[in-house]
Amino acid sequence: MALLIARGDPFLAPLLSSHVFLLQFMDSILDCIKRNVTDILFSKTNIYPQPRICEQNGLALPLEVAVETLRNWVAREDCFPEEDNCNNKGNPKEVYNVLDGLLKGNLERLKSMRESIDVTGMVDGGYNLVANYEDHEGILRSLCSEGKLGAALWLREKMIQHGAVPDIVSHNYLLSGLCRSGNLEKAGSLFADMLKMGPFPNCVSFNSYIMGYCRTNDMDNALCLLSSMESCGVQPNRITCNILVHALCKRGLLEEARQLLGRLVNEDNDKASSDLIASTILMDGYFKNGNVLEAVYTWDKISQEKNKMDVIIYNAFIHGLISNGDMRSAIGAFCQMLKKGFHPDVFTYNILLRGFYEEGKLCEASHVYCIMLMNGVAPYLITYKIIIRGLCAHGDVEKAYEFLQLMLKESMVPDPSIWNCVINGYGRGGDLGRALFVRDQMLVSGIAPNVFTYNALIDAQVKRGDLSDACLLMREMHPKGLFADVVTYNMLIGAACNLRQMDFALRLYNEMMRMGCKPDIVTYTELIRAYCVRGDLNKAERLFDKIQKSGIPNGHVPLKILVNGYCKMGKLNLAFNLYKKWLSNWN
Repeated sequence: MALLIARGDPFLAPLLSSHVFLLQFMDSILDCIKRNVTDILFSKTNIYPQPRICEQNGLALPLEVAVETLRNWVAREDCFPEEDNCNNKGNPKEVYNVLDGLLKGNLERLKSMRESIDVTGMVDGGYNLVANYEDHEGILRSLCSEGKLGAALWLREKMIQHGAVPDIVSHNYLLSGLCRSGNLEKAGSLFADMLKMGPFPNCVSFNSYIMGYCRTNDMDNALCLLSSMESCGVQPNRITCNILVHALCKRGLLEEARQLLGRLVNEDNDKASSDLIASTILMDGYFKNGNVLEAVYTWDKISQEKNKMDVIIYNAFIHGLISNGDMRSAIGAFCQMLKKGFHPDVFTYNILLRGFYEEGKLCEASHVYCIMLMNGVAPYLITYKIIIRGLCAHGDVEKAYEFLQLMLKESMVPDPSIWNCVINGYGRGGDLGRALFVRDQMLVSGIAPNVFTYNALIDAQVKRGDLSDACLLMREMHPKGLFADVVTYNMLIGAACNLRQMDFALRLYNEMMRMGCKPDIVTYTELIRAYCVRGDLNKAERLFDKIQKSGIPNGHVPLKILVNGYCKMGKLNLAFNLYKKWLSNWN
């Protein structure tokens, strides 16, 4: 119904002509629904009734037919027309439940339809349009905010037909909505109408349209629109600058972004705010591109004007330095930040913590955490995640578990990835008991284990050489709605091959294929190694050929295993031929 309204379908013309008819139309539909519900609850069910068609002013109402059909289907359950064993005995409770849901759904649709027709009916009927101009503006903007762009465009058209042209703000709502939804064709048509008939586009209009092109990576049209903007006498503002600089940096066009920034930033009162954001974006682009010298040069230009500095740009600078491996300069920037009276926020500390943990400097990371608490900055969930992952990555699982307990103590529920990190840490260290204990604690906290949880536990069992218990853990996944992935099967197949249980490894491989889990290079490498250990090089080479044909990037490991196998058996010619074959496929 809303779609028909948005399109201005001629079928709705008689509906919009009279509010009286609208109420009659809705009442007739409700009467049909009520009558059917009454028939079901208080009458015998007729399996094959003749469907009634309610008509009002020549309009057929097929809703009753649908209700009758659904009622019969529910009453018959699994009975077919040719069977004669239904005996007109339906289940009134089930029928009532179905029709209750149907009734509620129809009432909601009727409510939406009534609201839409009320709005459009007032416009179409010229209902005090001038006096209610502001109301219509508000409705149009609300439709745009709710994503109902078709209805909003239809309402705009009707308003224009009655001589009430929506203002520039309403047009900007429409233009922004169309660009966000990716409908640049309609956005272009609307923009052309604005240029031709008004209201004339302002800076916000151009920014929305430029943003639409930038989102689709169409920088040529975006820059062309910038030129049109300037030729139309509309001055680009800092938002225009930020949109274009960000889009150019995202595409790696840093020199173009720098030139554009220099051209757009004006010598006015707004220069500080515009230059700060765009320069931060440009500096971040240089860092991401590995051009540290240009990034530092941009930083120096910004820092020359003290009134322009803030915590955000310090965070971007520190993050860029750490991303390029310059932890020493990052700490220097952090100290400079403190000396100049800026208060680092949680993002600053998160950046530093991640940098120290990535370099394995656990002591320095601990100092940063203490400074953070001393300055009254409360850790977020992401802060604890960085700390726990960093500690587990460097083997300090007990300390990571202490932070996990601290999170629970502060009523901060860790997400599954944090639990899995600790479980995996204990598993890699061979402490299966602690890993299972953390898994149980995870369940008590209301967090359901996922595939990664089970993979961590299976890995711990495999490292202990306990293949049977590892398989039991995999079987435990299925009743919980979890399915083993390629990592799960690779661990089990590798364990079976190491234990020389080749038949079991092949059964796991076949099961993997049946479950739709595609083997990767690790799967085939484990099987090839096992065949070579058994001396069955023919089967190993057949698997190697399968890898070549499948298009899986295989590198050199399977080849090296096979060549070594042939060399150990003294079959140097076969080893050399295999190598030549691999080279030809590689090229």
